[in-house]
Amino acid sequence: GQKLAGGLRVASSFPLCQPAGEPSRGKMRSSCVLLTALVALAAYYVYIPLPGSVSDPWKLMLLDATFRGAQQVSNLIHYLGLSHHLLALNFIIVSFGKKSAWSSAQVKVTDTDFDGVEVRVFEGPPKPEEPLKRSVVYIHGGGWALASAKIRYYDELCTAMAEELNAVIVSIEYRLVPKVYFPEQIHDVVRATKYFLKPEVLQKYMVDPGRICISGDSAGGNLAAALGQQFTQDASLKNKLKLQALIYPVLQALDFNTPSYQQNVNTPILPRYVMVKYWVDYFKGNYDFVQAMIINNHTSLDVEEAATLRARLNWTSLLPASFTKNYKPVVQTTGNARIVQELPQLLDARSAPLIADQAVLQLLPKTYILTCEHDVLRDDGIMYAKRLESAGVEVTLDHFEDGFHGCMIFTSWPTNFSVGIRTRNSYIKWLDQNL
Repeated sequence: GQKLAGGLRVASSFPLCQPAGEPSRGKMRSSCVLLTALVALAAYYVYIPLPGSVSDPWKLMLLDATFRGAQQVSNLIHYLGLSHHLLALNFIIVSFGKKSAWSSAQVKVTDTDFDGVEVRVFEGPPKPEEPLKRSVVYIHGGGWALASAKIRYYDELCTAMAEELNAVIVSIEYRLVPKVYFPEQIHDVVRATKYFLKPEVLQKYMVDPGRICISGDSAGGNLAAALGQQFTQDASLKNKLKLQALIYPVLQALDFNTPSYQQNVNTPILPRYVMVKYWVDYFKGNYDFVQAMIINNHTSLDVEEAATLRARLNWTSLLPASFTKNYKPVVQTTGNARIVQELPQLLDARSAPLIADQAVLQLLPKTYILTCEHDVLRDDGIMYAKRLESAGVEVTLDHFEDGFHGCMIFTSWPTNFSVGIRTRNSYIKWLDQNL
């Protein structure tokens, strides 16, 4: 054996540097290289350049990466012929976030249906001095194809609204693409809201018929705006809506090159190409049209059907200079008239409330529109606010410089964004002051 300092002996069969240990070191080295490569790949997948002014940029990158990952899984499922990609994606979203109708001491929550349309009703605590409550009919977003009134994000939003406003919130579970297409989603929200406005139903929920608001976010904001316009023209309705509140609504499909579309072309969580695909899906259209629509070929100067509507969303006159900046309009001289011929819904004010007649707009109630700087839909909301003001409607435009599309529902861990909390508080405060 070998004699070491202090007289200790070590058997010669166990040398200090083992030749037998080299394979283990090699494996460890390989594992380290593999781990480093995986971390680098993950960082590459997660990281996207974002403006410094956006709220919680790293958290937004992680949220966007999670959503992109779910989209890619759903696309693979579609490719394998197992399910439609939107059904697969919505299954993932709802599976991770579904919440049962759970009541608290302050808010009673029930699932029911209004004239065959599923709804989740949130009944806030009554005020002793007010026997009748105010109410908000809420329509969730998700590109007419995703999400649910029963997922945690919308359940928490509506619970907070019911409690803070001492109100009854009706959250509509309308049918989605690809099970139904335009205009079935509108029919669902109209049917459910008309049922709720019946005197006997309002009495059941102790709701003041003169204090009802229609509201929604994103595609839900689109449906709320369409419903608001339809109700102004419905002479059979005895109870009229007092307010409409639209959260980063999608309002037109004629110009995908407004300054906000150009500025936020790849901004999460709604890049331009994804929004255009949602429109095509809503109309059961052909994905071959997507690239042509992105460059406004569907509303080129030689497409006569679109020409008369272009002035109603002329952003060079409807947007302030602080938003137009140095962006230039994209107007093609010649394009693809076949798109509008096959998808005439593009030019229907029920799908694109921004292009409605002035005579319709002037009948709308007091309006709240929330917009976010880092959102392709920013200019849709701002242009609608301008058109409503021009029609004599009282409008509050609430713009958030650090906001991104969808932020208002992200208020609880792990997707708690500072701008999510601020937008939600601002929205509820406006409702409290005006409803």
